[in-house]
Amino acid sequence: MASKFLKGIRVLDLTNVLAGPYCCYQLALMGAEVIKVERPGKGDLARVLGADIGRNAENRGISFLAQNAGKKSVTLDMKSERGKELLKSLVKRADVLVENFRPGVMARLGLDFAVLKEQNASLIYCAITGFGQTGPRAHDPAYDQIIQGFSGVMSITGSPNEQPYRVGYPIADTSGGMAAAMSICAALNAEPRGAFLDISMTDAVLSSMGWAVSNYLIGGVEPTAHGNENMTSAPSGTFLTADRPINIAANRDVQWESLASHINREDLLEHPDFNTREQRKKNRYCLRLEIEKVLVTRPAKDWVQEFNARGVPAGLVLSVPESLADAQVEKRKMIATLKADGDAIKVVTGPVKIDGTKPLPTSYPPDLGQQNYEIWGALGLSRAEIDKLKKEGVI
Repeated sequence: MASKFLKGIRVLDLTNVLAGPYCCYQLALMGAEVIKVERPGKGDLARVLGADIGRNAENRGISFLAQNAGKKSVTLDMKSERGKELLKSLVKRADVLVENFRPGVMARLGLDFAVLKEQNASLIYCAITGFGQTGPRAHDPAYDQIIQGFSGVMSITGSPNEQPYRVGYPIADTSGGMAAAMSICAALNAEPRGAFLDISMTDAVLSSMGWAVSNYLIGGVEPTAHGNENMTSAPSGTFLTADRPINIAANRDVQWESLASHINREDLLEHPDFNTREQRKKNRYCLRLEIEKVLVTRPAKDWVQEFNARGVPAGLVLSVPESLADAQVEKRKMIATLKADGDAIKVVTGPVKIDGTKPLPTSYPPDLGQQNYEIWGALGLSRAEIDKLKKEGVI
């Protein structure tokens, strides 16, 4: 079941695809009632995105299923005058509104924060965009890959000879979504409530780049791509073994000494190229070759187990299926199974346990407009009126 932390909080989710839906999914896991407001007939674009073509045709694309469990769905044409009235009525009974339109879209609709706060002075209005509401790039179109390139992420990802590379999942969308969820939770704690939250995916990514950015701002060292190497220490990176790569992070001298001792290469401890931290960093590639001469004689699993037992951080490099099948992921209840209409899906849950319990989504992701009668009916509309609005294309 979901957490009770946000029980009684109503969130209007006007978002599409990933950053906004991911934000609102986290809020749903924390117990908020999340009402997804979608375009009549089409809904969230993510409904037709994903690797399963059959699900896309059913408006249940995997990209949608991944981020929308535990929510409700209503349809609404916010361009129509009646649609604007209905949204304002919803806002009066809401605590939070989240949207990820380009800057100015809600203003052109006559539904921006200035207008909606007149309906509800306590409204927390969260706008998620690629570059934010201000600045010379504010109106530029921005998807995850655009932000990865603009923020510098791609310039430091990949090997020195093969960069730029994008991170293999939408890191800008998810960073922006998590930043939005965190900011909303903080705003909910304010007295009195009511705020406009301007979330920039670019800002979120740059903020998360901490060390890389600070090495340049403070140290004057421009970050570059280093493949799988951790440039703050050595040996720290990905190493070959007899069957598959492993990661080793011997970041402290005592860890390096334990590693060298375990592989029977104490001679490396006194070698002038490796006898200090800075020398090991300078000669990291030569050091790697010396270590791998031993590691390639035995399988990865043995090395990982033995290194960890000696206080040397090490881990297997897994595929996504291998990671999801690992007992650690199962123990943390990171995967939830949801069922509806004879269908069963597995979705990823959130990153926290509360008092030992993992908040889980409470329901299968909603079909488009699934809660139209429930939500619009609660505003006083009769079933006949709702049917009429549907026929007119308002919902």
